[in-house]
Amino acid sequence: MTSATAPAQPAFGPRLACGLTGVFIAAIMAGLNSRVAALALVDIRGAHGFGADPASWLDTVYLVGEIAVQPFAAWFAVTLSLRRYQLALITAATVLALLLPLAQSLPMMLLLRSLQGVVAGGLIPTLMMAALRFLPLRIRLHGLALYAMTATMAPNLAVWLAGAWTDRLFDWRWIYWQVVPLGVLSLALCAWGLPRDPPRHERFGQGNWPGHVLLVIGLALLAVAVSQGVRLNWFESPLIRLTLAGGLMASAAGLISEWRHPSPFIRLQLLARRNLGLGFTLFVGLLILFLSGALLPLHFLAEVQGYRPLQSGVVSLIIGLPQLVLGSLVALLLYRPWVDARKVLATGLAILALSCWLGARITSEWMWRQFIVVQVLQAIGQPMAVVSLLFLSTSVVQPVEGPFVSGMVNMLRAFGTTLGSALVTQLMLVRGRFHNDMLLDGLASAAASLGLNDSRLLALSDTVASEVTTLATADAYRVLGMLALMLIPLALCLNAVRPPSLSTRSPE
Repeated sequence: MTSATAPAQPAFGPRLACGLTGVFIAAIMAGLNSRVAALALVDIRGAHGFGADPASWLDTVYLVGEIAVQPFAAWFAVTLSLRRYQLALITAATVLALLLPLAQSLPMMLLLRSLQGVVAGGLIPTLMMAALRFLPLRIRLHGLALYAMTATMAPNLAVWLAGAWTDRLFDWRWIYWQVVPLGVLSLALCAWGLPRDPPRHERFGQGNWPGHVLLVIGLALLAVAVSQGVRLNWFESPLIRLTLAGGLMASAAGLISEWRHPSPFIRLQLLARRNLGLGFTLFVGLLILFLSGALLPLHFLAEVQGYRPLQSGVVSLIIGLPQLVLGSLVALLLYRPWVDARKVLATGLAILALSCWLGARITSEWMWRQFIVVQVLQAIGQPMAVVSLLFLSTSVVQPVEGPFVSGMVNMLRAFGTTLGSALVTQLMLVRGRFHNDMLLDGLASAAASLGLNDSRLLALSDTVASEVTTLATADAYRVLGMLALMLIPLALCLNAVRPPSLSTRSPE
């Protein structure tokens, strides 16, 4: 059955709420698939005997699939109907999770992991699309708070889960199998709760397929360049130069094609609205800034204190678990008629800057307890910033435009996190080399003047390595703190949006 018109808007009730819960669980499941496997890559390599360089492509092929699909996921969900689309992808995600631990060769794992990335890239964007379409205005902010948890809760929860499977159960296969129960639950909820809209197959004849192919190729090449850039030393590598140049050219050609096409997959004209164009810039900045609560403490504790993921997982849970409550509390705050969401966003950025300033005081003696205040501030500032920004951006979007916006937001989410991780890692490498040279020069001078023997120098060199990581981490905190402060004026430049009324009733 086909239909030339958009499906009718269903009335919101318990059944639809169950369906949206299933969509939320599927999005969290996709996030865990990405982050947990990346954190436990060393254990996966050890179980299969893979080398570090070949195994690094397991994360790259996942990212390629995720980024290349996300801008178009909502379009396919509308065309095939959200219910059919979700059921197909959740089933695929569950089957792939069951199969991955059974693969013995690296090529087979790369194939399955890339397919898993494609499926995950298709699942995450539908959460925002569904929230914008189905939720009445009086509770829509809570739906956006749930979406925000894919950026604030899921990555932090993944750290503890990676440690639980590898250090407590001592079975790396649960890195993949962990999502199977979630997949079954999500499948049941979506099958029962989502509306049975008819497919709209006529849209396949209207799509801009040349632009689609160009963008998929371009985004895939850019994902390879960003993911492998640090390992291959960026422009020193012919592969990085080739993929970066090819990705930029193909992406530019695809975007031009989309701009000119009457029925595009990505409606770039929406970026002319200040709260979308400037809001997306802020969103990428936020994703980079959030690394101050995830990448920096975990890297420090692993390198200096020798922590395994299970030991450092508590640092991430300090951020992750409160998001179950804090996101909705921020949504309730934004519903107050006297609240300006721009000021809430700016306050969240200021709290994140304070967290980075405290983190920059790090010493080589810090254990997980010394990070508590830093992480608590992150737990408060992150939902204040991201929920407010999503409200300011999506409030200028009509429900029919939701699929276009959700695709672009999620592409930026995946790409911004990866780009930010690469940039912060590169920053720490550069600053680490600087501090290493300075400390070794000082050590050599001291050894010459004091007549230190080789054993004493060896003991001091271990101390130097710890200090190098500590100083580089402090530098990264300072840079991210400055980024937070620089984003505050941009946040205040967004157009003010009137808070939705709690008494507003959406039309049925």
